[in-house]
Amino acid sequence: MKYIIVGAVAGGASTAARLRRMDEHAEIIIFEKGEYVSYANCGLPYYIGDVIKDRNKLFVQTAASFHQRFNIDVRVQTEVISIDPVAKMINAKDQRTGEVYGEMYDKLVLSPGAVPIIPPLPGIIQEGIFTVRNVNDTDHIKSYVQQKHIKKAVVIGAGFIGLEMAESLHGLGLHVTIIEMGNQILAPVDFPIASIVQQHIRSKGVDLRLNSAVTSFTKDDEQLKVHLKSGDMIDADVVILSIGVTPDTRLAAVAGLKIGDAKGIWVNEYLQSSDPDIYAVGDAIEFKNPITQQALITYLAGPANKQGRICANNIVFGNVQKYHGAINTAIVKVFDMTVATAGTASKHLTTARIKHIVSTTHSGSHAGYYPGAKQMSIQIAFSPEDGRLFSAQIVGFDGVDKRIDVLSSAIKRNSTIYELVEFEHAYAPPYSSAKDPINMAGFVAENILLKKLHLFYWNELDKIPKDGLLIDVRSADEFKNGNIAGAINIPVDEIRDRLHEIPKDKQVFIYCEAGLRGYLAQRILLQNGFESVSNLSGGYFLWKYCKAEIG
Repeated sequence: MKYIIVGAVAGGASTAARLRRMDEHAEIIIFEKGEYVSYANCGLPYYIGDVIKDRNKLFVQTAASFHQRFNIDVRVQTEVISIDPVAKMINAKDQRTGEVYGEMYDKLVLSPGAVPIIPPLPGIIQEGIFTVRNVNDTDHIKSYVQQKHIKKAVVIGAGFIGLEMAESLHGLGLHVTIIEMGNQILAPVDFPIASIVQQHIRSKGVDLRLNSAVTSFTKDDEQLKVHLKSGDMIDADVVILSIGVTPDTRLAAVAGLKIGDAKGIWVNEYLQSSDPDIYAVGDAIEFKNPITQQALITYLAGPANKQGRICANNIVFGNVQKYHGAINTAIVKVFDMTVATAGTASKHLTTARIKHIVSTTHSGSHAGYYPGAKQMSIQIAFSPEDGRLFSAQIVGFDGVDKRIDVLSSAIKRNSTIYELVEFEHAYAPPYSSAKDPINMAGFVAENILLKKLHLFYWNELDKIPKDGLLIDVRSADEFKNGNIAGAINIPVDEIRDRLHEIPKDKQVFIYCEAGLRGYLAQRILLQNGFESVSNLSGGYFLWKYCKAEIG
């Protein structure tokens, strides 16, 4: 058998290695239009920022080592320019010599990845403006920053790579401006979680500009000028374009393969394209979102590597393993904070018309009495009918990674919030609390489904009736240091003795700092004849961050 693979980074390299392990005698050829194979794409921003100092650490394999270990013919700087599915042949061009030649195949795997979005803005193609997609991009940026004695950087786009680049450049001592067209950073997460991170970014001296669109670029001597729709102009010595990527489907489309609703290469559950002898993996493919059932493209290395393994098994053994899709589990370091997400955000569930409840809890990363505990915020979205978990988002300083992995596993298995209630974790004071933050998220969600807890949200304060009562149940000192306008202060520890101050014929809205004291006060009132009592989800802490972001 002869297998040809187009693209040699995450998905392609993983497929090739698995093919060899499963079929020692097959002829395997990888075509890669770039110079490098099997490199750590996700590590590129950290190399630019000198966190990773040895460039060679980025390379998992070289073409030579890949050939030596796996007996695979790796052809770098050779671009596949066309596919003839009928003849089962590809045409390739050696970019060094210009030679064009053909190769037959029995099975073909497409792993062309994605290409950066470069909008046709005036002045966008000029020295000092870069994308960050591959090793060559990284080398050019690093060299430019070092040789030009850069002082000011502008990062356009506040997604995962944009934020990593902003932190890396800031770490080099540059003044960094982030420009984002949307109203928040990190589109996969919901606004309340993003608002916490945005405040953290600003605390580092980064100029974060939301709801800002770039209209053009000009240059005055060596100084780049970034022009915004608002009329503002920002000076920059270097500009990083991190606007996003789009699946590279050019080869597939010309070859007549089906392109799906999300504009990716359509594949079935076996990662097989519309041609039975052509498979596809990685950033270029689309599949059904396991939660919304809508077409989805995932630009993540984890799913690409897993797809490669499954794809190889199906090629060698005949469609024996199904790919069940990805829920876009992702994590990013943003200065001192960590942000993680899994599943489908509340805003996207709403767009997909999926009924859900959102709950936000704040917990310590480990036992509060053990030194160094730091707060983390967990937002989950779940079904009001059976408690099925749809998404989880976490922001914090420590222990975010292990919690999101547990929650991601539950989401992927279509599990419910009841699993979180019973989740058994490894507990010792340096690592967690007897009730882990995951348990706490589950407890609150269970109380909601049992109708023991009634919530209202940070953006619903204007819906409080004029004759409604807003009660702050924090301490008097906390209340003095900041409160929500219109609230009266009745600390939770005094509420039983002050029930007579609260009219039973009014709707009551309670808040505390994080939500727990509000829940306790709510339970007291509901069991003392008060019929309409709601507690602020996420408490004053979350409201304060959201309010600061919307002004």
